[in-house]
Amino acid sequence: MVWIEFVVSALLIVYVAIKLAEYGDALAARTGLGGLFVGTLLIAGTTSLPEVLTSISSLQLGEPNLAAGNLFGSNMFNMFLLAVVDMVNHRKRILRGAAMKHTLTGSLTMLLVAFAVFFILADIDLSLGWIGADSIVIMLLYIVAVWLIYRQSPQPGHGHAAPPIPDSVPKLGVAIFGFALAAAGLIFITPWMVRTSNDIATITGLGTTFIGTTLVALVTSLPELVTTITAIRLGAADMAVGNLFGSNMFNMFALGLTDVFFTQGRFLSVVDPAFLVIASLGLIMTGMALIGNLARLERRVLFIELDALALLLVYFGGIWLLYTRGIAP
Repeated sequence: MVWIEFVVSALLIVYVAIKLAEYGDALAARTGLGGLFVGTLLIAGTTSLPEVLTSISSLQLGEPNLAAGNLFGSNMFNMFLLAVVDMVNHRKRILRGAAMKHTLTGSLTMLLVAFAVFFILADIDLSLGWIGADSIVIMLLYIVAVWLIYRQSPQPGHGHAAPPIPDSVPKLGVAIFGFALAAAGLIFITPWMVRTSNDIATITGLGTTFIGTTLVALVTSLPELVTTITAIRLGAADMAVGNLFGSNMFNMFALGLTDVFFTQGRFLSVVDPAFLVIASLGLIMTGMALIGNLARLERRVLFIELDALALLLVYFGGIWLLYTRGIAP
């Protein structure tokens, strides 16, 4: 029964994610902000709601490792998704054409992950109330990153005139309402999925760390997967790439935000050091994704590009490493 509940909640998340991409594309067109800004910030933040809600729900269940594993594991899975989308569109390198616009987002993502790894290693015992100073720094860095990305994004009314918007695109009011409704759907569905995943961790005996890094990270990243594929089909490559890089950046903000709900002390101080392996793998894969897209390596193994193949190998190798090392709370 618990597996059925898990599948049903996952399918509902997929449906809601499709609607997020559709209304997000409409918002990008109607507001004139463009796919880069909307994908990197608005959609990335919204599709990362499951990660945030999962982390908070995990704390309520007394499983801080599930919270951290979900966020770091989601970073790995998002870069895996980048490789999958790149592979599916092997006839036309859609993502590579948009990559130059996202070098700043990818670089800022790597910076935020690196700070998270540093703070876990350094274990700096400074707090403001019950919130760790390290978490506050991470959240402030995210705000600075958002400001930098906004400055880089094309502003409405600048440059060339915007192309006419097809009549099939929802009006601004409809797009805002639909987007908000889909976001609310994620808020209600995610806690249900977290409860079932925690039950699965108990039943299988794999532990919340491994489950959080693989199964929960996979399901909470379904919105990123579906919105990315939908954005590609809509011809919004900017929004697709920005969604994945931006989601990784937002995940690190969520790591700091989790500390606000962890009233027993500094959240990063109780994170199992084993998660440094997971965080490092996400950092490595983000760097590989940036290099692969910018280097323009036009070589394939069968129908798979070398950069996409490398990301796939690192992801599955990382999952195998986590499993064989028996990482568990």
